[in-house]
Amino acid sequence: MAREDTAEDTTDGFIRTLGRWDVLAVAFGAMIGFGWIVLTGGFLEGAGTLGAALAFVIGGIVVALVGLTYAELVSAMPHVGGEHNYVLRAMGSRPAFFTSWALVLGYVSVVAFEAVALPQTMLYLFPDMLAGQLWTVAGYDVYASWAAVGIGAAVVMTGLNYIGVRPAAVFQTVAVLFLLAVGAALLLGSFVGGSTEAMQPLFTGGVVGVIGVLVATPFLFVGFDVIPQSAEEIKLPYRQIGQLLLLSVAMAVGWYVLIMLTVGSSLPVAELAGSELAAADGMAALWSSDAMGTVLVLGGIAGILTSWNGFLIGASRLVYALARSGMLPAWFGRLHPRYRTPGNALIFIGALSVIAPLFGRQTLVWMVDAGGLSIIVAYVMVALSFVVLRRREPGMDRPFRAPGGMTTGVVAAVLAFGLGILFLPGMPAALVWPYEWVILGAWWLLGVIFMLRVPAVGPGPEAEARVLAARGG
Repeated sequence: MAREDTAEDTTDGFIRTLGRWDVLAVAFGAMIGFGWIVLTGGFLEGAGTLGAALAFVIGGIVVALVGLTYAELVSAMPHVGGEHNYVLRAMGSRPAFFTSWALVLGYVSVVAFEAVALPQTMLYLFPDMLAGQLWTVAGYDVYASWAAVGIGAAVVMTGLNYIGVRPAAVFQTVAVLFLLAVGAALLLGSFVGGSTEAMQPLFTGGVVGVIGVLVATPFLFVGFDVIPQSAEEIKLPYRQIGQLLLLSVAMAVGWYVLIMLTVGSSLPVAELAGSELAAADGMAALWSSDAMGTVLVLGGIAGILTSWNGFLIGASRLVYALARSGMLPAWFGRLHPRYRTPGNALIFIGALSVIAPLFGRQTLVWMVDAGGLSIIVAYVMVALSFVVLRRREPGMDRPFRAPGGMTTGVVAAVLAFGLGILFLPGMPAALVWPYEWVILGAWWLLGVIFMLRVPAVGPGPEAEARVLAARGG
């Protein structure tokens, strides 16, 4: 079959069932979490209305360059696990494990955090919901009622994914459509009740102000990379998978720019900066209705659920791919005989999200920050793999070819590396000492133990087979 053809369903592996909208919904929904509601006021205060919008455009360009390398590689190697396969073929077994292990922390941290973000958001709608204080973790009081919301949602989300990628995709579609409807209401409200006076000043803090927002933007775009993880479940021409990945990034850029401009037109920036949920208060002001503010919070909840769902899909497929390559215990690499989902990997990740609310909000924030650096590490490794494969295997079948060739890959690697530097001490996004560095250190200590058990196999198209052969698999 030509590589440009649509892949057929499999009978002994994953079921190829995801269409164009499914792919867009999964990726776009993964990128639109809850940060756009709580962080908007600070962005507008730091850079001004147009300054904040410009920062997201620039950040989107940076992420799109990295996305171009992903788009080419996913079209050339449309296998479950995404990044794991690219680095394995380009650099060999241990660099592949290093990259995938970094991504697992990033993905799992997001899944776990959403189990905390949901009950935290529900407090806005039901401020009297706290009951049955259990304990305090890192200064945060954990209540039984609050934890029950997160635990119950974790069970539901895990169960939804366990019974098939199709139900998960349908859920994602419904949630994204609601999210888009909320965005449309916000845009209409800006025309109805917004003002250009409220948008002043358009720029605050000059270049420094824009950079202050720019630092945060790449982490709000994390999520497009869940597409490669589920590549074996996408029933589309391989070239289109790469194109849809880039389209999802463009949609996310459009969303964040929309939020900056519309919310910026609602209230003076000083009021937005002092708001706990600036976007919700902005929506209420635009429509002169507290009910519309509640509607926007519901849109935020939809964003939490779409991000949760997308990263649960990505994390489970990545863990499955590691096990299938013989780098994690085989138990993680089993597909459910009926649902054709990586059931054991889902149960494991779902269990982590079930217990996450018991640790409170602050510890999960630390974990997400540590995971953010890990995801940037993976971006660097993928961009480098793109460059290596362009040089070593110029004849590889690439249904989607990134414009700019190796230059695009080099620039993407440099920019991604620059993002990673921002996590170092003294930088704008520096990890908190000692908590976030301890989490990172503990994760990598465990990773080294696993990595030393991985046979040292060089790169190439048959690298996975050689790893399995070396392990006697």
